[in-house]
Amino acid sequence: MKVLIAEDDVTSRSMLEAIVCRWGFEAVAVTDGAQAWEQLQKPDGPRLALLDWMMPDMDGLEVCRRARQAVQPDPPYLIMLTMRTGKGDIVTGLEAGANDYISKPYHPEELKARMEVGRRVLELQQALAERVKQLEAALSHVKTLQGILPICSYCHKIRNDKESWERLESYIVKNSEASFTHGICPDCMQRQLELLK
Repeated sequence: MKVLIAEDDVTSRSMLEAIVCRWGFEAVAVTDGAQAWEQLQKPDGPRLALLDWMMPDMDGLEVCRRARQAVQPDPPYLIMLTMRTGKGDIVTGLEAGANDYISKPYHPEELKARMEVGRRVLELQQALAERVKQLEAALSHVKTLQGILPICSYCHKIRNDKESWERLESYIVKNSEASFTHGICPDCMQRQLELLK
C-alpha cells in the first residue's frame, strides 16, 4: 500500500520513509502541502497519508479540508503527525478532516499500530464499496422485471430484449432468482375434467 509522507524537514522525512518502507509500505514523499494535495488527487495516488501540520505552500490542515470536501469514491485515511500537542490543536486537526493525530516525537510502534488501523479501515471501505456495487448491479437487474414487459395476450409469451418471443417462465428464470414448479389451477382442472367426460 502506498503511503504519502508530507514533511518539509528533510531529516524527519528521510526517517519516516525508511521506517515506513521497513514496515512493507511504499513511501511517496513530498516536501509541501501543495505536492501532498496533488498526490492525493491522482487516481492511483496514496490512500494513507502522514501529514505534517506546518508546511510551505499549504499546511496539513488545508490538505485535510480539501480532501474531505472532494467527492472521492475512496477517500484517503489522513494521519496528522505534528509537534503541536495542545488539546485545542488535536480538536482542530480532527475537525479539519484528519482521521488520526499523533504528536511528535512519536513512538515508532505507536505510529505503526495507527497506520495498521488506517490500512484496515481502508480495506473495509474498499470491501464495502465493492459490496455496494454488487448490490446496485443486482438491484438494477431486478428492476428490469418491474418495467413494462410486452406479453402476447394469446400464448402469454414475453418479447425479450433481443426482440424475440419466449415463454414467460424462461424469461423470469433468466432475469431473476425465481424458479418454478408446475401445478394446475382449479379452473384448468375443471376444464380438463370436462374434456375427459
